Amino acid sequence: MSGPAALSRGVLLRVFLRSLLLQASWNPKGMQNLGLAYTVFPALKSLYPEKEAQEAAVRRHLAFFNTHPYVAAAIVGGVLYHEQRIARGEEPPDKVMAFKAALMGPLAALGDGFFWLSLKPAVGAICAGLVPLLHAWAAVLFLVLYNLVHITLRARLYWMGLSLGDRLVEAVARDKLPARGARLRSVAAACSGGVAAWLAVDLGHTAGGAPAPWLVAGCMVLGVVSYVLVQQRVPNYVVLYLAAALACVAGAFL
Repeated sequence: MSGPAALSRGVLLRVFLRSLLLQASWNPKGMQNLGLAYTVFPALKSLYPEKEAQEAAVRRHLAFFNTHPYVAAAIVGGVLYHEQRIARGEEPPDKVMAFKAALMGPLAALGDGFFWLSLKPAVGAICAGLVPLLHAWAAVLFLVLYNLVHITLRARLYWMGLSLGDRLVEAVARDKLPARGARLRSVAAACSGGVAAWLAVDLGHTAGGAPAPWLVAGCMVLGVVSYVLVQQRVPNYVVLYLAAALACVAGAFL
């Protein structure tokens, strides 16, 4: 006897919350497979009440699995999409295995480029530039801003996988994360130039005086504006040096 063909909202929420613990268990053979099996188990338990079918479903997700932990939410949603179809007899179990194998590599590269190489440096540079104004609260602001974007995108990817299945690829492509990552890297370069110039001016001229916070903030704004004006037609290092130069010029008059 088969279980319910659709999953309740409570089960879907439990799966999403469990996906936040995907990296709680690693092993050399399967990498993140135990975390994935733990994540989707509430759904498998609901879809397959019979013990044999449930065990077979769990074994399907104990195969090798390794991807970026944030964008893994899209694969988790897609797994639920396919498992519901498998439970209804609309497709063979091999389909969900092929889905995971096809997407975990490309999504890993996408997640590394956007989250690790773009979002985290950009938010970190912005918050570092705000240290003169916020002091230790800049670290709290970093956690709030970074996780606001991270959790929002994670939830969006999960819903996309759940509702679109294999069509997830086209939907992710339309989000243009690589292009957004390039913009974030330029913002990070501009802010880093501002911070570097502020440190130089602060140590050599203002000695921690009142103008220092406004100097770095103004430089960050000018650097970001310069990037917007050129629309990615200059390399990031040019934006960084431009921001640093603007800060030094401003510092000379303070």
